[in-house]
Amino acid sequence: MIEEKKNPLGEDPVLKLLIRFSVPAMVGMMVNALYNIVDRIFIGNSPDLGPNGLGGLTIAFPIMIIMMSLGVLFGIGGATLFSIRLGQKKPEESARALGNAAAMLMISGVSVLVIGQLFLPRLLQIFGASETILPYASEYMRIILLGAPFWITSMGLNNFIRADGNPRIAMVTMLLGAGVNVVLDPLFIYGFRMGMTGAALATVISQTLSFSWVLAYFLGKRCNIRLEKKNLRIRRSTATRIFSLGLPNFSLNLASSLLNTVLNHSLIFYGGDIAVSGMGVINSLQTLLFMPVIGLNQGVQPVISFNYGARKFHRVRRAVGLAIVGATLIVVTGFTVTRLFPIQLISLFNRDPELLDFGTKALSAWLLMFPVVGFQIIAANFFQAIGRYRSAMFLTLTRQIILLIPALLVFPRFWGMNGLLHAAPFADFFSFLLTGVWFLAGIRRLSAMAP
Repeated sequence: MIEEKKNPLGEDPVLKLLIRFSVPAMVGMMVNALYNIVDRIFIGNSPDLGPNGLGGLTIAFPIMIIMMSLGVLFGIGGATLFSIRLGQKKPEESARALGNAAAMLMISGVSVLVIGQLFLPRLLQIFGASETILPYASEYMRIILLGAPFWITSMGLNNFIRADGNPRIAMVTMLLGAGVNVVLDPLFIYGFRMGMTGAALATVISQTLSFSWVLAYFLGKRCNIRLEKKNLRIRRSTATRIFSLGLPNFSLNLASSLLNTVLNHSLIFYGGDIAVSGMGVINSLQTLLFMPVIGLNQGVQPVISFNYGARKFHRVRRAVGLAIVGATLIVVTGFTVTRLFPIQLISLFNRDPELLDFGTKALSAWLLMFPVVGFQIIAANFFQAIGRYRSAMFLTLTRQIILLIPALLVFPRFWGMNGLLHAAPFADFFSFLLTGVWFLAGIRRLSAMAP
């Protein structure tokens, strides 16, 4: 029986747990980032698509972020509740969290599929598509939406595999999907000359395989908590708790979609289609640099949540402290790479001289304060991991909603494109300061609760 076992999350050395859970998650998230990046590289270097294809992906990106947001909402929210209940030695309630989250993930995926297909052209125009870019974005998203139920569900349930104590299997889920995507992209885009449709089809096929893998795990013998039919019936109390715990990350992703929409409109106004394509490249590189921190955050979450539920607060402090150090090392390394090799990084996607010129300047300005971002992510999500979702939601929204979007609207009015590009470091720095104050207060409170 699960309740009779000593869970390693509460017993093993914290550093060992952090490495065990975070390294596979970091590798998996890096590989998962290839879904978007590989599409951009192959499309950007295709003679049939080039900068316009890159622009189409950039416009489609906010819709894909919304899809990811739903996976995060029920996946991370459910996995956090799952981990807390395991820490409290309540495996039946953990199983209920898993079943309810699975049902909500599939329902949300089907809803995105239907709504997206009905209103796609209008949605793409809202997200900033010009007449030139709209056909490319529409062709891509028509296919991507068909895979929405599989992508959202597999992405969400993969968090439970990690929380179930099998981070390596969670990594394989992402390796499987991204690996298939990397193989099929050049085949469909270059071999069969299917253009944007080929890129989207490769992504959907890879997402469907990931979904099958995740489902097989929770219906097989490798899992500790099985996915059972009786737990698929949504219970109001469980669903509400999952929703509240997932809301901070969901809000962050949704804010990212809104941010990209505002950014796309500003880029079109101040820089035209080439600016949209260039910022699409910057977003891809930023995503690649962010993913190890997101993976580290995913890895530390079950460690924090379990030990908080078990009232082992010294282990909670140790885990979050190590995660902050690791995240800071990651972002400083990424920042250094962008400073040393900006032209080489941009040219991976396209060698158009105008795109290279804009991209190298934008990369330098946009990531100016990148070294402080790791702390902000880990410290803000610490509150979610201990169930303080209101604090977590406020801090995760600080950068994008409270600071960055207003800066994107105001700064260009005074400094044009240069002001637009420097809105990001402004938001990074002041959200770092605010999160630091909040985090120190939270740690003091945690220390006061310790026996």
